[in-house]
Amino acid sequence: MSKWIQLAILAALIAILPVFFPSGYYYRIGALVFVNGIAVLGLVILIGFAGQISLGHAGFAGIGAYACALAPEQFGLHPALALLLGAVLSAGIAALIGRPILRLKGYYLAVATLGFGILVAMTIQNERALTGGPDGMAVEELGLRDLLRDLGWRVSGGEFWYGVCGIALLIGAWIALNLRDSPTGRAMRALHGSEIASRTLGIDVARQKLVAFVISAVFASVSGSLLALQNRYITPDVAGFMHSIELVTMAVLGGAGSVMGGIFGAAILTLLPQVLTVLADYEQVVLGVIMVTVMIFMPQGLLPSIARRLRRTRK
Repeated sequence: MSKWIQLAILAALIAILPVFFPSGYYYRIGALVFVNGIAVLGLVILIGFAGQISLGHAGFAGIGAYACALAPEQFGLHPALALLLGAVLSAGIAALIGRPILRLKGYYLAVATLGFGILVAMTIQNERALTGGPDGMAVEELGLRDLLRDLGWRVSGGEFWYGVCGIALLIGAWIALNLRDSPTGRAMRALHGSEIASRTLGIDVARQKLVAFVISAVFASVSGSLLALQNRYITPDVAGFMHSIELVTMAVLGGAGSVMGGIFGAAILTLLPQVLTVLADYEQVVLGVIMVTVMIFMPQGLLPSIARRLRRTRK
């Protein structure tokens, strides 16, 4: 399926879904799906394209989130500029730590990235005077809703952030799909197949790993910034270990090698806990059983496996 068809389907879903929302609460859930989807797209590039693992990617989401909280307060920057600052800062840190970390492989790489994520989370929690510590801190209003109101377009907070995050997800998906089909993306996918073969073909393996790591860090940072701006409040949980695990699980569950699969996984794992709340104490058990079942019978992820079976049925 061409990238334009995939983007058209995604845009149509984002536009049509609000028709079926019974209340404003669902706009908030939809925006959360989009925010998680943006972070997962970064992991699709890192894991699915380049074949590298990261268990500390929530650290970059924390950097983006706290950039939006601290930059307006400390430096008087507009929140939109703070979002860009967080993305640039995350890219710089990823480039700095990526060079030594990405020399590692397998579980050594996983542990190293995990250490980075824990370091960011601990810094945020311990710097109480600056970040508010475990209690978190408030985030300044973006201000675009006031501009829309002045133009005569009145939207609720949920509708506004649904639209903003939906557009951001579309842009992210467009970037990821273009990257996949570009010479850089093909080099990354070759690297995923075999580093030795890639070197034989003249691919700069170290550079491609670093590029994938930096791009994925920017995606995670933007995700954290949008979450902070939407909620108007942020806590260290955004940079926590469990958030990193959730993001990796979303990518693998939907299909880490597929852009739309990653978004699908983000949607499933964001929405499923909302549906399973009726099971009360058994919610986590059922969620775990579903995830294990999918990984056993659909190891390549939900969306690629479903698409493959549909193609076989047509034949």
